[in-house]
Amino acid sequence: MSLAKCERELKMVLKECGNKNEALLPCLHVACEKCGYLTEEIITFLAKELNLPPVEVYSVATFYSMFNLQRQGKYVIRICVSLPCYLRGSKKILETLKDELNIETGQTTKDKKFTIEAVSCLGLCDKAPAMMVNKEVYGNLTPKKVKKVILQYKAKR
Repeated sequence: MSLAKCERELKMVLKECGNKNEALLPCLHVACEKCGYLTEEIITFLAKELNLPPVEVYSVATFYSMFNLQRQGKYVIRICVSLPCYLRGSKKILETLKDELNIETGQTTKDKKFTIEAVSCLGLCDKAPAMMVNKEVYGNLTPKKVKKVILQYKAKR
């Protein structure tokens, strides 16, 4: 995707925030929402507009798990691997996901439908082990529950 697809929206956010550093996170959100992921062109554009070194924009974009530097699947599965989730079985949940989708962490299925990401925290320790599929939260997971969730998404058109 190109900068042209989201440039108008980015300029609106920049204008609202006065082209200050506070605009960086809202702009990164807009770019991911409109373009699907952050290209080098988008990062360079934001750096120039905000008078920041491109490496600073890149470091913010890579710090947060909700920003993507690569094209992802229609359904992004974020599995929590923090200590509480790990102790409650997230490793087995991650293995189940990889087996069901036949991909590794960080990969996207050939049909571009699913991407698996391991994240350090979803803020769902009370529901450990937990995962999110896009914005939908799933907790107290078992391999059986995970397989059921994946089947439901595979059936969606």
